[in-house]
Amino acid sequence: MQETVTPPSLSVPSRSSTSTQDRSSTAGQASSTAQQPSKPTVNPTPVKSKGPNSGANVRRMRRIIAEDAEWSLAIVPLLRELCIQHIVKNFQNNPILKQLLPEHQQKVLNHLSPDLPLAVTANLINDESYWRRCCMQRWPVCYVAKHGGSWKRMFFERHLENLLKHFIPNTTDPAVILDLLPLCRKYVRRIQVDQFLPPVQLPPPPWSGEQSDSGSEGEMEEPAMDHYQLGDLVAGLSHLEELDLVYGVKDCGMNFEWNLFLFTYRDCHSLAATIKACHTLKIFRLTRSKVDDDKARILIHSLLDHPTLEELDLSHNLIGDRGGRAAAKLLSHSRLRVLNLANNQVRAAGAQSLAHALAHNTNLLSLNLRLNCIEDEGGQALAHALQTNKCLTTLHLGGNELSEPTATLLSQVLSINTTLTSINLSCNHIGQMEN
Repeated sequence: MQETVTPPSLSVPSRSSTSTQDRSSTAGQASSTAQQPSKPTVNPTPVKSKGPNSGANVRRMRRIIAEDAEWSLAIVPLLRELCIQHIVKNFQNNPILKQLLPEHQQKVLNHLSPDLPLAVTANLINDESYWRRCCMQRWPVCYVAKHGGSWKRMFFERHLENLLKHFIPNTTDPAVILDLLPLCRKYVRRIQVDQFLPPVQLPPPPWSGEQSDSGSEGEMEEPAMDHYQLGDLVAGLSHLEELDLVYGVKDCGMNFEWNLFLFTYRDCHSLAATIKACHTLKIFRLTRSKVDDDKARILIHSLLDHPTLEELDLSHNLIGDRGGRAAAKLLSHSRLRVLNLANNQVRAAGAQSLAHALAHNTNLLSLNLRLNCIEDEGGQALAHALQTNKCLTTLHLGGNELSEPTATLLSQVLSINTTLTSINLSCNHIGQMEN
């Protein structure tokens, strides 16, 4: 008797065939198994069901499993995850953040793009991790400690500084900077700009013989504004404490001209009015900008009786004795704690004026006069001032053509003055005295 071998299929046996198989003996099952060829089982053992449509249900389930063996209910995302994805995707047009629970807010912030417009994020997002991503994307080197440890403050200060460094007067729209004020006014406390671009000067038109004799043939019309004027910007920064400026051009290459590094009188008067009106300013630095005596006097005059100024740095300029006398007057009409006039042209007369003010001053902690030329006359005047001064802690007189008489007098003064903790006399003509 020949038995028929049925190949594996997706069909489920009918009720009659199932009863026939139930009546068959164990021996029949063994003989049937012996005659079937050895093949891997395709379908799992059917699960018995008491329902009339159990065959159809089993067939449907087995078909789904056959199409996607990894299908699971766990793959279906939660509704809150779908909502968070939707919020992130549409955040620019519909920024939803404050209405969410704290844990959901953090998930949204972690997925937001750093390229979102500042008009959307500036006054809405305070999360430091988000602003850290914004900073790291724009600048490969970030020293957040220089910005009070705040990534958000760092982003807006450096963003504003970048706009100022690339502003071209009479070419760039001032609204590019002023429109940023409502977004950054609460976060910017420091502006450090090491470049101010001058206006673009077009070449003069070719000379024509028909030009009127009354006109000045070789003259060019002077630009209405030499560099960007900081007045409107500083007036809008209600928390500004530090202003660090250099009037010059970086990486000018073959286009080098001396007037690219010119701090003009218009720049000077505008800046003087700006710092005078900024009553929150504590630190003002204007270095490497060719500030001479006249311009220094204009700037210092605007700082007389300033309510908050604590540090003035005019180093690496062209300030002489007249500028030194103006700085001495400032010591008597301010709360200045740090004065830096290093690498200028102050000589003995300017040092004597500073010494006279220093003898009666009760605020100044640090005075830097290195790389000037005050010589022994100016150095000894400062030494005598230290006999009565009870507040100065740091004095730098390096590179001032000093010699043994000044050093000897200073050594005697130090036995009286107990406040001074640091004095620098390097790069002078001080040697071993002969017996």
